[in-house]
Amino acid sequence: MLTQTARSTRHALTRTCPPRLLRLLRLPECSTAPRSRYRLLLAEQHAPDRAFSTSRIHPGRFLISEGRTTSPPDEHAQTQPSTSPFYLETGYSIFAKRPSRPFPPPFVSAPSGSFSDPLTTHNSPRGRRPYVNGQLVRGITNGDDAIIIGDANFIAVDDGVGAWAVKDRGHAALWSRLIAHFWAVEVEKSFAAKNGQVTLDDLNPIQNLQDAYEQTKAATKGTLKDEEDDPSSSSSSSPEAKQKAIKAKDGDADNDKDKDKGKDKPGENDILGTTTASSALLHHTSATPPVPVILATTLGDCKVLILRPPPPQSSSSSSSTGTPDSSSPGGGNGTTAKSKSSSGASAAEEVDFSKTIVYRSTEQWHWFDCPRQLGTNSPDTPLANGVCDTVEVSPGDVVAVLSDGVTDNLWEHEIAETICTCVQKWESGVDEAKDGIVYVARTLMNAALDVAQDPNAESPYMERAFDEGIAAEGGKLDDISVVLGLCRKRESK
Repeated sequence: MLTQTARSTRHALTRTCPPRLLRLLRLPECSTAPRSRYRLLLAEQHAPDRAFSTSRIHPGRFLISEGRTTSPPDEHAQTQPSTSPFYLETGYSIFAKRPSRPFPPPFVSAPSGSFSDPLTTHNSPRGRRPYVNGQLVRGITNGDDAIIIGDANFIAVDDGVGAWAVKDRGHAALWSRLIAHFWAVEVEKSFAAKNGQVTLDDLNPIQNLQDAYEQTKAATKGTLKDEEDDPSSSSSSSPEAKQKAIKAKDGDADNDKDKDKGKDKPGENDILGTTTASSALLHHTSATPPVPVILATTLGDCKVLILRPPPPQSSSSSSSTGTPDSSSPGGGNGTTAKSKSSSGASAAEEVDFSKTIVYRSTEQWHWFDCPRQLGTNSPDTPLANGVCDTVEVSPGDVVAVLSDGVTDNLWEHEIAETICTCVQKWESGVDEAKDGIVYVARTLMNAALDVAQDPNAESPYMERAFDEGIAAEGGKLDDISVVLGLCRKRESK
C-alpha cells in the first residue's frame, strides 16, 4: 500500500521560512495545494470502486520495456533446438502503471544486513533474479502482469489481479509470473517426452496450465511441512489448526464436512493472488506438406488474436500516415478488397481491417470487471474453465497475445489496423519500422497507452461500463502487455 513518505529537511525549511527569504535562497515555496492534491490521489487510489476516472496519471512511475525474447542473455536453452518446419518471430512491448511488489523470499535472496559478509552483501551470485525450485523463474514481470516467450514456439500473457496489492500477503505479480514460468516448462516437457516427434494429439495446453496452476499453489503455500506429513491436507500449520484437525477425528460429521470445505482456503503463511492466463503455441499438422497450427488457450479476459495482414503494395506509395493506399486479398477470410483509383487516404478508408482477423478468443467473465481467474479463493480451474482452440494459419500470419490493458482501450478493428499497417511498413522497408516485430508491438502498446491516459477518450471499457449502468470516462489506465509472433517457414538446409 502506498504511503506518504517523510519530506526532507529542505522541504521542511520551506514550510517555516518567509517567501522572500526562500526566493533569496533559491528554494521552492512549499504550497499546500500540491500536498492536498497528493492526498486526494492517494485517497482515490485506496477507493478503486468509487473512482471511475480511469485515466489518472502518476508521473515518474511508468515502466516501459520491449524486446524480442524474455530469456536473459546468459540463460541457456532448456530444450533441444526445434525441428519444426515453422517458427514464431517474436517481439514484445510492455507498460506498467506502477512497479510491482518485490518478490519475497525464498524466490529472491535478500542481501545481508551486515558488512561482515561481503560475499552475500555485495557479490550475491543470484542477485535479484527470482528462483523457484532451484531454477530461474522465466519470463518478465510487468506491474501485476507477466509475459513469457518460450523455447518451443510458445508465447503467453498472464494478467495478475491488482486488487491483491492492498492485501498484506497479496502478490498478484508473483502468481502471474509463476503461472507463466511453470506453463512454459510444462509445454517444453511435452516436446521433450517425444524427442521432438510430437503430433497435435500429444499437445494439451489446458493440462499444462493445470499442472502449472498446481505447482504455483504449492510454491506459494507456507505449509509445505504439513503437506509432506499429510498430502491430502491443505490446512494451516498453526497450533490452532492442528487442534481443530484432532477434534475432527472424534467422529463429528459436521466438522468433517467443514474441513473438506476448507481444503482450498489459504493458510496463514500463504502468498495470495489470482491471475488470468492466455497463450499461443505454434505447431503443425502431420500432413504432407505440413500446415502450421496455433493452439490458442485462454482463461479470463486476456485476448488472443490471429491476423492475416495484406501484403504491401509495390505499385503505389503509402500515404503520409503510413497506411497503404490500396488493399489486397484478405487471405484466409476469402475477402478481396477492391483497388481504388482515388487518393491513398480515401483508399485506406475503404480497407476493413476487421476482416484480417482470422481468429479471436472469447473473453470469460463472472461479472463486469471480474474475469475468470486462477488463484486464491477462485472457483475457476484450467480443466473446468480453460478454452483451447486449434487454428490453422499460414506463414506471414501474426498472432497477438494481449492483456486487457490493450483490449480495454482499443477496439478490435483498431488493433487489427495498427498491426497490419505496421507490418506493411516493415515489409516495405520503411526506416522507422527497422525494428521489425518489436516495432509492431511498440506501436500497438503506445496506441493503447494514448487512450489509457486520455480522460476524454472513448474506449471499450467505458462502453462496457455504460452497458452496466456505471458512469465511466476515458480510457482505463492499466498494465499493458503486448506479445506478438509472426509465423515463419524455416529455411530448409
